[in-house]
Amino acid sequence: MSAEIVWIMGRPASGKTTLASYYTQSLRGNKEVILHLDGDVLRAGLNSDLGFCAKDRLENIRRVCELVRLLSLQGIKTVVSMITPTHNIQDFVRQSLIGLRLHLVYLHCDVHECIRRDPKGLYARALRGEISDFTGVNAPFEEPINPDLILGSDSLAPDLCHKDLMRYLNCGSLKA
Repeated sequence: MSAEIVWIMGRPASGKTTLASYYTQSLRGNKEVILHLDGDVLRAGLNSDLGFCAKDRLENIRRVCELVRLLSLQGIKTVVSMITPTHNIQDFVRQSLIGLRLHLVYLHCDVHECIRRDPKGLYARALRGEISDFTGVNAPFEEPINPDLILGSDSLAPDLCHKDLMRYLNCGSLKA
């Protein structure tokens, strides 16, 4: 049986990495084996040869999906934190990981809140025209259609988003 895959997607600075870190640490605290694949880390290493045009974005996702598939089939639980910006890319993830225990989680955060957070200053640079192809400014971000779970990081603290994620994964819904 394949291991569980939690794919957290959302705008830049929406809290994807933070939520994935909470989830990873909680499972490791229970002595579970889990691997966190973060989009920024993957872009800096495995996918450092790729840019941000549509073709390269899809190749970035394709490589990550292949890695996630291999890990899942080896019984390694995985959490992915990546923007996953367009419906085409979101559909690609679903199709690439069909038959596996995939949970697509949309971490909703209003763009104005993401700009306010902007820990790396990337929104500010994109708005000044210093960065091209920045998701949500001069490259598209399309809110996912029918994700398995939607969490609002602009209205819930990270620990509450984590609690809701765990409730969903353990119970199949957010109902108590």
